[in-house]
Amino acid sequence: MSDPITRPGVAAPRDGADQPGTDERRPGMSERGIGLLGERKKARLDELARASADKGGVSLVRDAIRRLRRNPVAIVGASIVALFVLMAIFAPLLAPHDPAQRFDELTKNLTVDNIPGASSEFPLGSDPLGRDFFSRMIYGARQTLFVGVVATLIGLSLGVLIGAISGAFGGWVDNILMRFTDVMLALPALLLAISLVAMASRSSQWTVIFAVAIVNVPIFARLLRGSMLAQRESDHVLAARALGVKQRNIVLRHMLPNAMTAVIVQATLTLSTAILEAASLSFLGLGDPDINRAEWGLMLGVDGQRYFEVRPELAYYPALAIIVVALGFTLLGEAMREAIDPKNRR
Repeated sequence: MSDPITRPGVAAPRDGADQPGTDERRPGMSERGIGLLGERKKARLDELARASADKGGVSLVRDAIRRLRRNPVAIVGASIVALFVLMAIFAPLLAPHDPAQRFDELTKNLTVDNIPGASSEFPLGSDPLGRDFFSRMIYGARQTLFVGVVATLIGLSLGVLIGAISGAFGGWVDNILMRFTDVMLALPALLLAISLVAMASRSSQWTVIFAVAIVNVPIFARLLRGSMLAQRESDHVLAARALGVKQRNIVLRHMLPNAMTAVIVQATLTLSTAILEAASLSFLGLGDPDINRAEWGLMLGVDGQRYFEVRPELAYYPALAIIVVALGFTLLGEAMREAIDPKNRR
């Protein structure tokens, strides 16, 4: 009989017992390869674990602060804002004179066609009423920032309230509130502010604040509403609903805190527009009628415009101060928006 292994048409046995050399080497090589691969993966995982342990977890806020510190635009904007804030806080210490006091040294040479200029005692000269213009510029930082900050805070509070209600409930509540904000957004901001101030019985500093605040309400409401709608379908909100958490707790603890980051950044940008709008109202004569109150927009409108041909510096200094402080808040706000943008995370 012939050997079945060499018989034509008969396949070789699949059992590897008859070929020990080849079949024993392959399992040995496979085990060594898997072992080397496993050791490399383990070493790589240990290296990543050590690196993570050394650096620690980086939150969104910490990462945003880190990138803000390296951003020259943010540094310039923050420096400008800090300078004017410190000037406003320490105005009584920095100003050499009372901003409402009239000085005989200035009034004796004061005429309609002659306003005293700079001197050693009065660095920026006199205003049309014989008061120290340098002291009034310093105190003007306090009044201008006060109007801008308070108006922004009021607009932010009302906008957050409307946006949170609209984003949390949706449906007909959302439709009514958003149509109301659409009507306000359809009107030019300055024109709406002028209309609101004109409706008051008498203009004052607080009428300007409320007019500027109401103009900014729909901006915050729209922004927060969009962030809230995006949060409604997120995984953590769906998980909270599945666990039976009350709607109020979901809105206040899960949706609203995560949606406020973009609103806070927008508030920084809105500060610049609020300062410009308040200064515009004062320039048009719709602001505080108290001539003793030092405010840059009022100084630009009353003193600078009226006596521009006699002494143009009365208009240059307040206008330059308004532009610089608005630029500072704009640069800082834009840098903050880039810092919290997930697309810019490295």
